Amino acid sequence: MIDSILTRLGGMPAHFAEEGEPARRGRIYLAPPDRHLLYDGRSLSLGLGSRENYSRPSIDPLFRSVARCCGHRAIGVLMTGTMTDGSSGLHVLGACGGTTVVQDPEDAAFAEMPATALQKGAVDHVATLAAMPALLSNLVRQPAGAKSEAPEYLEHEVEMAKTGRSTIGLMDGIGRRSFVTCPECDGVTWEIEEGGTLRYRCHFGHAFSADLVNIALEDSISRALAVAVRSFDERAEIARELEQQAERKGRPSSAKMWRERIATLNLEASIIRDAIRRISRLKKAELSSLENEAALQQNRPSAVVSR
Repeated sequence: MIDSILTRLGGMPAHFAEEGEPARRGRIYLAPPDRHLLYDGRSLSLGLGSRENYSRPSIDPLFRSVARCCGHRAIGVLMTGTMTDGSSGLHVLGACGGTTVVQDPEDAAFAEMPATALQKGAVDHVATLAAMPALLSNLVRQPAGAKSEAPEYLEHEVEMAKTGRSTIGLMDGIGRRSFVTCPECDGVTWEIEEGGTLRYRCHFGHAFSADLVNIALEDSISRALAVAVRSFDERAEIARELEQQAERKGRPSSAKMWRERIATLNLEASIIRDAIRRISRLKKAELSSLENEAALQQNRPSAVVSR
């Protein structure tokens, strides 16, 4: 469906990429569902690696693969979208000599993705959707940038996206071991510093920005607290039945003990419910702060001088 829409509106034939397909000029290649789209300078491949930023296909592996093979001849464009996918790959593409373009967050239907890329820094151009065609038409006519050596870890990360294989030893060469567990598989993660920001990857291949890890940890805390409240409520209900049973059998001491147990369990559940409410208020305050920061980001000028 989307391929036919792009073919009709984009002026070039569009189709879902196939494994090993040579990349040809004047065509639009789409990542098929549940596969990372990768490029090695000659042909396209469909990666079997784990999800990155909860997505497969993910933008980051594509940008990293292009940065590795031909970064200085590439133009990376990041447009409207939610969450943080694409910002890490775009940063690496720029570091390898590529030209980076981001849609103005104020112009985007969903500002989070382009705003995150801007916060990571080193973006060459920011443009509205209406100005994008003229900008890209001009950029493709410019000479290639100066070639930069790709970081050593890039080859391994691209290979992980392609095959899904890695080792703990290889991961030790990419980053430093973190105390944070992987939100997807509960495995050990490695902390990777990139462009002044942090991201995390486990040796199974799952990758996350620091923002997404924070959200995942908050969700884990919320689930754990909800389970604790439910457990206290269930124990209180069982204790209530035991109290009633003791009353029916004429055991006032036992009934009193169970009433005291019920009061204690209800108190503990109340404390946890208060904690859930406090966390909810903190999350709302944090969201408000992020929205204000995004608004400030959007008020920046809509053009950035090229490097």
